[in-house]
Amino acid sequence: MKNRDPQPRSRHEILAELHSSLDRRYRPEDVAALVLRALEGTLTGRQRAVLKRAAKHSSRDAASFSSMPSDYARPVGGAQVVAAAGGLFGQPAEVDPDDPESLLEFAASLGGSIRWTPGHTDFLADRLNRQARDTAGMDISKRQYNRRFRVLRRLTAKARTLAVEQDKRRLLMVGVTGFAAEVPLERFVADADAACFVAYYTARRKLRREFSLAGRDNPFDEVASVLLDRCTSRSDWWMIAQARTSPDVLERLTEHERGLLLGRWSSVLRHSAAMLRERWRPGTDRETMIVQRGHDSTTWNNLAAAYNAARAGWLACLSALNALDLLDPACPGKMMRLMAADLAAWHHAVGGAVDPNTKVWAALPPPWEVLDGTATCTRAEVESACRRAGLDPASSGWTAPAPPGATAVFRPTPELVHGVTIGDPVWATLLRRAGVFSGKQVKPELAADAEHGLRSGVVLSELPVKDFPG
Repeated sequence: MKNRDPQPRSRHEILAELHSSLDRRYRPEDVAALVLRALEGTLTGRQRAVLKRAAKHSSRDAASFSSMPSDYARPVGGAQVVAAAGGLFGQPAEVDPDDPESLLEFAASLGGSIRWTPGHTDFLADRLNRQARDTAGMDISKRQYNRRFRVLRRLTAKARTLAVEQDKRRLLMVGVTGFAAEVPLERFVADADAACFVAYYTARRKLRREFSLAGRDNPFDEVASVLLDRCTSRSDWWMIAQARTSPDVLERLTEHERGLLLGRWSSVLRHSAAMLRERWRPGTDRETMIVQRGHDSTTWNNLAAAYNAARAGWLACLSALNALDLLDPACPGKMMRLMAADLAAWHHAVGGAVDPNTKVWAALPPPWEVLDGTATCTRAEVESACRRAGLDPASSGWTAPAPPGATAVFRPTPELVHGVTIGDPVWATLLRRAGVFSGKQVKPELAADAEHGLRSGVVLSELPVKDFPG
């Protein structure tokens, strides 16, 4: 992210950048700096003061920067294999390499010349022998035929992998922004007040988790509160509801809009649960949810975040429609994240017990079994499990929307390396490159520099071991 814009920009251009931030990872203070400029001339003195307190920490308006990426990883398209296939077949590559369906259509169009179809890609069982190639009139050698067959297999494999990775990224964005990242640009820029709230609030929701025993801050902070207060009866509340499904927002929607939103959340709930079922390892201890060797904890936790966001939105819409009685026969539970073993050990060492929510999760059937009908889980069963774990079923969000927490006070985004707070972005860059706190071996060529940084006090987090090596 650039520190300063080379020249002044129009409000539309600033709003367009705020729109692009929805599926990226801008820091809240950087979004606040953009919001200040987008709403210039319309802010009250208090609104300006609150925004400026946040924006003064922005890398745009201060002599500072962040070492943390401002985007989420994006799936790599099929441009490389498309170029290889086009060159091998001698045909122009009229294809969108980032669209899985386009890749499959391209493969099918090329495959016609060697009697290949996307459904027959087994290298041993589906290739044509010499007689079949001669009958089909192919005037190419076996080697050339095999090369074409292989590249078409690569194309189809890439299309399938790309589709899965794009699906995972979409669910990641749903987990941290709701449906805000899917709001069209035209609708976003048409309401500056609603747009600025959505951009800032989703930036707060995207904050990385810190390696800490404390819970996460409420994403609805004083800046978000000021921006939401600017929205009036004429504001685009449907757009706001894509990012925040709280009662005060849902009451602004029509019954039809609440029903539409309920359907969207229900679809994500079922889809994310199905993807989690595919990745569940039966040997995992449901009572601790500690990461084990071989777990893809990043994918699991991202999908769990999407599921829990969808479940919370689904419950909020049911409540707004006075339909929570639908939970009586079937009440799918929350999904627990996988927990790092060192954080779990630290929590146990200071006298902490297993999270009560994990106890409830372990006592109930997996949510995917409830949603696909292979197991039953009534609201009464969830309430009983919550009481045994010492939780109130409604206020803890198991059988009703959790009540909103207290509005948080803004604090600058900490500089993190694998969840550990570092006092300086330069040191953070070096420690990240060295592999410190990653759970892997520190790179030998950077070990001495990393050790110097650790000894110099750049780590601000309280860690379970003072000389925490990573």
